Amino acid sequence: MIFAYNKETIGDTLLVIVANDENKENQTERKANVARIQTDEGKTVAWNFFNVSDYLTIEGNGQVNVSDEDIDVLNKQMEMAGFEERLAPDHEPKIVVGYVKTCVDHPDSDHLHITETEVDNGQVLQIVCGASNIAAGQKVVVAKPGAMMPDGLMIWPGKLRGVESYGMICSAKELHLPNAPEKKGILVLDEAAVVGEAFQVGK
Repeated sequence: MIFAYNKETIGDTLLVIVANDENKENQTERKANVARIQTDEGKTVAWNFFNVSDYLTIEGNGQVNVSDEDIDVLNKQMEMAGFEERLAPDHEPKIVVGYVKTCVDHPDSDHLHITETEVDNGQVLQIVCGASNIAAGQKVVVAKPGAMMPDGLMIWPGKLRGVESYGMICSAKELHLPNAPEKKGILVLDEAAVVGEAFQVGK
């Protein structure tokens, strides 16, 4: 799940994105301060919580952290509004230090590479990467599915030239880091970086 808040841009509304919205032609059902966004097939892709400052304190802009207690408050709002679905806590960091275990050329591209990248707890993700400086043995920054980048881009599983990709290996510029180089290429971390640790992005 992605929790996103930006009062200046969208008002006092907490967005909760629970699935990749590929359909674009969705239906919205609003009850009280809660709206459910569903595909035509009935799949819930997002929730909107309006006037959220009346019952929650949200810190920051963009992707925000929500505690278990906050989830309880949001679920109470859903219950009072008459929705039967509930949100579940998700504290897994979405932008983390990763380790590129393998890196091979994409069979249908002259610049893409297919990596096996360890992210945390032994989990290995297949990630397709187009950076020319990607190589096996590197420690890198990985945006896992369910991450929101500083520019608002949401990361979901997808395909690049027919190959499944489950995340993105990031550049310093994509992470909005101070003094990020203009030249293209992923950010390569030093050996002291710990695989699986959350990586702090810029804003």
